[in-house]
Amino acid sequence: MQITENTVVSLRYRLFDDADAMIEDAQEIDYLHGGFEQIFEDVEAALEGKTVGDAVLIDLPPERAFGEIDPDLTRTDPRSSFPAEVKVGMQFEGTAPDGKHDVVYRVIALDDDTVTVDGNHPLAGRALRFDCTVLGVRRASRDEVTHGHAHGAHGHHH
Repeated sequence: MQITENTVVSLRYRLFDDADAMIEDAQEIDYLHGGFEQIFEDVEAALEGKTVGDAVLIDLPPERAFGEIDPDLTRTDPRSSFPAEVKVGMQFEGTAPDGKHDVVYRVIALDDDTVTVDGNHPLAGRALRFDCTVLGVRRASRDEVTHGHAHGAHGHHH
């Protein structure tokens, strides 16, 4: 079966940066193909028409992956705004600078008086290489299409 709109695709992938350093090794995912925004748009386009066993290697510039770094998403707040046990690497939900949506901020630095958080994706600003092999393709169920995501082993569970 070929990968087309409203198929569930099973992939094994590896993710590298532009210096060929591995970011993720041998991960498996299932996604609903056909514009449901569950995988990078360029990867989905490259997979169109592929079948089990086919491999795709695609380079993604930052703007086609996790976006460019937005300096407005890094901010420093008073330490008193955070729990006493705050540590670098912790995550907190907050409002984006535009005030229209929530962002997950990671603590990237702290001192006695302040905490610096970053709402950019950890891979923002980085070119990536997505290397994948198609493990399976099946027709999506009506529920999967209605819900907008794959159900099952590596998809979403209800």
